[in-house]
Amino acid sequence: MRRVGHHGLRAVTVLGIIAVAVIAIGFFRFTDMVGDLETPRDSERYDAIVALTGGYQRIDRALELLESGSGKRLLISGVNPQTSGDAIKRATGANEKLFACCVDIGYQAIDTIGNANEASNWIRKNGFHKVLIVTNNYHIPRSLMELEAVSPDVEFTGYPVAHTDLRDETWLADPTAIRTLLTEYFKYALARARSYVGTKTSDGLRTGAPEPVPAATATSAAVY
Repeated sequence: MRRVGHHGLRAVTVLGIIAVAVIAIGFFRFTDMVGDLETPRDSERYDAIVALTGGYQRIDRALELLESGSGKRLLISGVNPQTSGDAIKRATGANEKLFACCVDIGYQAIDTIGNANEASNWIRKNGFHKVLIVTNNYHIPRSLMELEAVSPDVEFTGYPVAHTDLRDETWLADPTAIRTLLTEYFKYALARARSYVGTKTSDGLRTGAPEPVPAATATSAAVY
């Protein structure tokens, strides 16, 4: 086998160092962006609220915002097909009347792209124009990017639910926080690259699942 020469090995090493530096710079810019996210004013009003499932206290906070009047209706997007509306109501301790009248459950989405498509279809069907998106702070940039790509005529505002405060450096000593942020950074970077290149991808929707249904009628039997 042909051995890599001294100059070739040095070139590979330099390229490796540059790649690591680029990733590190991008990662810390991403964490700075997430850390700078502001919570919208309590007085701000929206046509609707969308909670993206999969993270810390997203549904609980969205229900609190609905009860406080921040939006007229709530979609919980990306719910497991085996989870009923009653199960969510019990787990969150939601107001029964509010849950029955003003909450829809979405079973279609299987990922963030699916969240964007499921939510956008629901928004279009209901004629909403100003929507609050509730998800974890690190998930806000990618979520808004995917939503704005499929619904450029809708005004989206992110409501960051913070599990880890990125405004100080204590998170650097938390392996779980670092792993979560790195994973999301790579997903965000890939999503941006895909958007720039124009690569087609799956719609992220579960085959056979219905459109969002009122929480009062959302049972596992209603899904399939």
